[in-house]
Amino acid sequence: MTIMRINEYLSKEDVARFTGKSDLRAWALFLANWLSIIVTFAVVGLYPNVFTVLVAWLLLAGRQLGLSVLMHDAGHRTLFKTPWLNDVIGQWFCGLPVFSDMPSYARGHLQHHRKAGTHDDPDLPNYAAYPVSRESFKRKVVRDLSGQTGMKLLIYIAKGASGIISHEQRDSAKPFLQMLSVQLVMLIALAAFGIAWVYLIWLGAFLTTFMLVIRVRQVAEHAAVPDLYDTDPRMNTRTVEAPWWQRWLFAPNGVNFHMEHHFMASVPCYRLSALHEHLRKKGALVGVPVFKGYGELLRHAVPA
Repeated sequence: MTIMRINEYLSKEDVARFTGKSDLRAWALFLANWLSIIVTFAVVGLYPNVFTVLVAWLLLAGRQLGLSVLMHDAGHRTLFKTPWLNDVIGQWFCGLPVFSDMPSYARGHLQHHRKAGTHDDPDLPNYAAYPVSRESFKRKVVRDLSGQTGMKLLIYIAKGASGIISHEQRDSAKPFLQMLSVQLVMLIALAAFGIAWVYLIWLGAFLTTFMLVIRVRQVAEHAAVPDLYDTDPRMNTRTVEAPWWQRWLFAPNGVNFHMEHHFMASVPCYRLSALHEHLRKKGALVGVPVFKGYGELLRHAVPA
């Protein structure tokens, strides 16, 4: 397969259309994500029982990933059309609530884009070993759901890491203090409604189910791809065409279209599905393996 070049599949008009940013669409995604979080808090606060707590523990992990995806796009400067909104919303309302510093995260993530498909990709430790055995993957899942992975991440963050399984270091302690202040504001807001204890579900989900969701996302995007060391994104990156209920948890806000994101990182997350369809019609995806869900994907990356 030849190297994928933008001008082979997109005209200047296509590029302008797919890279067009919209404050309205960005606000819609942002508000929908936070409304889902608030509703989850409210339901578990009003009806506290084992079932609602377990469901919230799972659903909040998906919403934490949703915030992470929005932070990721804001770090690319593609979420909002208005530049300062990317800085403020991306950092204070998307990154910091999930213990991440957007500027330092974005710095490291851009290196991943520049070096994807090479041995210098800084994210290789997250997926280079795949495919792995079921026993190996089971041990990873146990570490995630028992909180071991999450606690290790929090320790790294306290020591200077930018967050979200990233090795990039923050420039100062200021972002960490901002993270703590945002967590405190969330706790105070919940306490104002008499449900301060619900914050423990937010923190618990971050330390456990969110770690597993992040792991599945990493596997889906780059693990056991056709050729991890080919610079063509069709070879080193994967898109998963999953049903809506799987995307809600493992791939919110269009993050499942990861090959398209690596093809052209200037495309906002809310236009990736349209870009995917365009590339499919242009024949750019002929011969690219298709995965219709995360179960199918995991059976490929974690064979029996």
